[in-house]
Amino acid sequence: GVKPTQAKWMSREEAIMGTAIRAELWHEDSAIAEAALDAVMEEMHRIDRAMSPFKPESELSRINREAARAPVPISEEMFELLERSIEFSKASDGAFDITFAGVGCMFDYRNGVKPTQEEIAAALPSVSYRHLRLERRPRTIQFARGGVRIDLGGIAKGYAVDNCIALLKARGVKQALVVAGGDSRVLGDRRGRPWMIGVRDPRRKGAMVAMMPLVDAAISTSGDYERYFEADGVRHHHILDPRTGVSATAVRSATIIGPDATTTEGISKSVFVMGPERGIRFAESLPGIDAVVIDADGDMYTTAGLRRESPQSAAAGSGVRGGGYVQPN
Repeated sequence: GVKPTQAKWMSREEAIMGTAIRAELWHEDSAIAEAALDAVMEEMHRIDRAMSPFKPESELSRINREAARAPVPISEEMFELLERSIEFSKASDGAFDITFAGVGCMFDYRNGVKPTQEEIAAALPSVSYRHLRLERRPRTIQFARGGVRIDLGGIAKGYAVDNCIALLKARGVKQALVVAGGDSRVLGDRRGRPWMIGVRDPRRKGAMVAMMPLVDAAISTSGDYERYFEADGVRHHHILDPRTGVSATAVRSATIIGPDATTTEGISKSVFVMGPERGIRFAESLPGIDAVVIDADGDMYTTAGLRRESPQSAAAGSGVRGGGYVQPN
């Protein structure tokens, strides 16, 4: 028979969903590896087509156009994700809220455009997950009032990463990393050692404030440096506080480690908006979740689970499975 080509690490990078998508994996057969990388990128494109707020033909755009008038029939996938989003809203006491888009859509970060205080005040009543009416049978969503808009920017990338990991598992891949912007998940380890994922310094490009050894875990960072512009000495970034309609200011970055990327992304957004003390307490209340928060002054806060474990335990190759330690540099 034909000898499979030599096993090695293979990776691919593309710009999809307005962010950098990267997949890295190991497989004995490079043809299977190539096909698996193709499948990852195709899945990322598929989710972008369904959930992009910028594509008028996406399912999300259709909901935003029609749901204030009448219940809109939606796919099972969209229903599950909206349901999950509302769960995050309830758990975080409204810190996570996909209806932030009612105000968020008035910001243009690329061109430095922001709404006036009057415009924000007028739009704020439309920002609340309580305006979302999901019906399981028939599978529909309706907005309780006009002016409501949703954006899945705080959960769709994590969800896409999880889908891709599941897809790789199904293809027999045992070791992989999938990254979508600030959201990453690792499958297995890195050939006998944990994957080392860096938490970047929010103010120094290319610098890391911590390295996380991960095995079969996800990590998400929400940062005020992802999409922002400065005006009058204020940093206007894309993570809005649903209560105020302006950028949350207590935190520069929030990093969450947990079992899957949908969870870690949703919690990272919640913790970012909550601020360091409340955010850390929230993360500690959730099973299997750890957090590293850099506050507005650049100080680092971590959950107790990360403080407990010594760097030696990871040096032994244990790796963090949704819990572990921080190793400052």
